[in-house]
Amino acid sequence: MTPRHERRYSKLLRVARVRDDGWLPQYEAARQLDIAVFRVGVLIACGHLVPTENASGSAGVTITSVQAEKTWRANATYRVKALRLLKDTVGFF
Repeated sequence: MTPRHERRYSKLLRVARVRDDGWLPQYEAARQLDIAVFRVGVLIACGHLVPTENASGSAGVTITSVQAEKTWRANATYRVKALRLLKDTVGFF
């Protein structure tokens, strides 16, 4: 089995490659958002984080999408967060 930090999206998704200064590995995005790595995958699937690869092809997310998610989490009301959860749940099924 391939270690998580060496996994790539190329077999699953078509994603753009970005320079290393515009990319974060999923575990670092999870740390910055204070969530589990699994939740980063859910946020990618729901379209809230943008998947990308760095120059060496390692999977991750864009720094701008992580910053946008942090800002949204800091400013969203409980009602808005609940509506987003409902929308994401319905969209999943």
